[in-house]
Amino acid sequence: MYEGWKQGADGLTVIRGKVRDIVDLGSRLIITTTDRVSAFDRVLGLVPFKGEILNRLSLYWFEQTKDIIPNHLIEQVTARTVLVRRSRVLPVEVVVRGYLTGSAWRDYQAGQPISGKVLPAGLRFNERFDDPIITPSTKAEQGSHDMPISGGEIVSSGLVSAALWQQVETAALALFRRGTELAAGRGLILVDTKYEFGVTDGKLTLVDEIHTPDSSRYWYADSYDELFARGSRQRQMDKEYLRNWLSDRGFTGDGVPPEIPAEVFDELSRRYRTAFEEITGARFESEIVDPEAERQKIMYTINTWQQRD
Repeated sequence: MYEGWKQGADGLTVIRGKVRDIVDLGSRLIITTTDRVSAFDRVLGLVPFKGEILNRLSLYWFEQTKDIIPNHLIEQVTARTVLVRRSRVLPVEVVVRGYLTGSAWRDYQAGQPISGKVLPAGLRFNERFDDPIITPSTKAEQGSHDMPISGGEIVSSGLVSAALWQQVETAALALFRRGTELAAGRGLILVDTKYEFGVTDGKLTLVDEIHTPDSSRYWYADSYDELFARGSRQRQMDKEYLRNWLSDRGFTGDGVPPEIPAEVFDELSRRYRTAFEEITGARFESEIVDPEAERQKIMYTINTWQQRD
């Protein structure tokens, strides 16, 4: 939990997620993205600068996509903290895939549908889809696994209405197209990504994060064709590095994870910094120089909005 917050202190309700700490202000939320890292739905340690990088990348992408759909952002508070509008968050994660890889590839190899979608036979590892596909999943509690679910099941079970789900699909594909276009301009491939949506004042809203290395998979475009032809893993700059490290040691979410050495976390930090620079074209320099000043700024924002609400 952020060092300045104590559960129940000063009437604050603080929620600790996998990688974010949230202060509930009623109609507003204060969200701090921490340096915690998770894989296979398990929190596994701390990565230097990760929270700041993820927050600043989401701010970058919110600006690049605000013409497609409104987002929950009110203002940036610190390099890793934002003030956002409270939304009625939809109970599903919306995954858009442009390529057959990751868990989709594992399910495909096992002859299983991908979130209810039966893909044609003969597809290869890391093959590009003719058109991106949406493969939703349920939202699991911390320590449990998200489960695939089809769009039809989402509607038939009453999780999301048919009309709203149609809006979600349209927005998700438009966001993925924008991300794909901008990533291509930086020599990158946006492979797949996760979006979360909510409803704010009756309107569909983008919430959480967008096109970060935690929520997305990126490959380098200049080596894709050669590596695909060889059936090799693609060059990547996201936290799939950690997933692969764990998978190579037999851990995919069940049981006790292996001890992760410091050099793995250092390499992850380097990759996060590289991701920021290659996605945005700007050099990463931390904006957090005084943790106490950061804490005071957050508390000032909390106190200000408590008085307004």
